[in-house]
Amino acid sequence: MKPDRHWSSTFRYALEGIVSSLRTQRNLRVHCVVAVLVIIASIVLSLPVKDVAVLLLVIALVISLELVNTAIEAAVDLAEPKWHHLAKIAKDAAAGAVLVAAVFAVVIGLLLFYEPVTRLLGL
Repeated sequence: MKPDRHWSSTFRYALEGIVSSLRTQRNLRVHCVVAVLVIIASIVLSLPVKDVAVLLLVIALVISLELVNTAIEAAVDLAEPKWHHLAKIAKDAAAGAVLVAAVFAVVIGLLLFYEPVTRLLGL
């Protein structure tokens, strides 16, 4: 059967990919829970709009890279079901990209939340 080429189908396929990844990828679920908590904290602490925009950008980056990592892992598993050193390199590099983004997201979060949290705690 020929795939549906209507432009609205691309959104449906993308949502199917996100939902499928959320169902199967624990790390993606963790990133999403943390993202929701960070967004709630930014609202509670009344972070400036620019700071919230930066937070949303790094959240989107981490979640997007986690989705790309999932896609790479699935494609590699499909292409080479047995262990292969090149498959390991591809999977490890994709996971490394997520790790780099997540570490920098934490650093950015600490920088943006430091002053409002210390002010709230009276420090």
